[in-house]
Amino acid sequence: MGAPDAPSSRGRDPRRLRCSACGETYRDRWRCRCGEPLDFADPPVPDGPVPDPQLFDARDGLWAFDDLLAAGDDPRDRVTLGEGMTPLVDADAGRELSGDAGSEAAPWNASFKLEYVFPTGSFKDRGATATLTRARELGVERVVEDSSGNAGAAIATYAARAGMAAEIYVPVDAKESKLRAIRRAGAEPVRVEGSRGDVTDACVATLDDRERAWYASHAWNPAFFEGTATVAYEIALRRDWNAPDAVVTPLGHGTLFLGAYRGFRRLERAGWIDEVPRLYGAQAAGVAPIVRALRGPDAADPDGTVNAAADGIQIAEPVRDRQIRAAIDATGGDALAVTEAAATRELDRLHAAGFYTEPTCAVAPAALRTLRERGEIRPDEDVVVPLTGSGLKG
Repeated sequence: MGAPDAPSSRGRDPRRLRCSACGETYRDRWRCRCGEPLDFADPPVPDGPVPDPQLFDARDGLWAFDDLLAAGDDPRDRVTLGEGMTPLVDADAGRELSGDAGSEAAPWNASFKLEYVFPTGSFKDRGATATLTRARELGVERVVEDSSGNAGAAIATYAARAGMAAEIYVPVDAKESKLRAIRRAGAEPVRVEGSRGDVTDACVATLDDRERAWYASHAWNPAFFEGTATVAYEIALRRDWNAPDAVVTPLGHGTLFLGAYRGFRRLERAGWIDEVPRLYGAQAAGVAPIVRALRGPDAADPDGTVNAAADGIQIAEPVRDRQIRAAIDATGGDALAVTEAAATRELDRLHAAGFYTEPTCAVAPAALRTLRERGEIRPDEDVVVPLTGSGLKG
């Protein structure tokens, strides 16, 4: 199952992990001994000119970008269900702004990336395919994960595809639709009382078991972010290697937000795009630690209540808080808290326009409205908003 505690050699190795804070390197470990998260030390950046978009075969899904992924060099190791290459559509095409859904709101004036059409109904499949692929490369037999639902369902499903045992630790109030997806993949959901942090603590405690479970964490495992980086590759590919002016995503642990940042940065380093778009994160009002750090308590808790509908991003202490804030600073972006009332209105508009999403992902288009009203995103700027989870999960 690998050597989780062994530091690696110092030679160049695209699979080597490095601490984001102290710089120590490892062959495989779920976090650094100093307590900080690990990332791939030398992720691949291809040389050569910008490739012809026609060279990318959609039938390969996100693995069409294997030259940009620090996992799955050998196609036989890839744990895949054909995920990726999700549609990028004009949010307002063919939509008449009339009736309850449109009369009170301006057009989105954006492109939506339909991340809810993945095999398990959420963008978390991007991270799951890369994470379970790395697990297979390391000879892992048993994985554990903690999740509010979507990541757990994705890890359970891809573990089943890989023939690995899985346990998914979830909050006691996790939605039954998500628990059902975990069970039907043959994994065991373990309900934990207390906060979301208590769920993580219970999961991490299993890592010292005799069986040496491997932590397939969507927050800690760097392979997960390799997978979510492919959202940037797909956006740029569909736009003939032109990045949008801005991307707005939901923001909890930052798995999609940071994945997008890393993906666009890698494309910029390769010379495939000119610059990285501004990145904006939409957090749940009342549980918005990034907004609190950047804008203060009033901005993080604008109406004095918690956005309970956005349960998928209610993360009080993001593992990669420092990296998220650095990405916002580097791109000139921002983070803002979205109230439950605003998210609920936006969810109704999405459904009325034919986008059947779960409540959490409504925070991103709701945030886009606010950002345009504030003038942080101009009317003429080109914006992409990923719609992250299916309404069938809600």
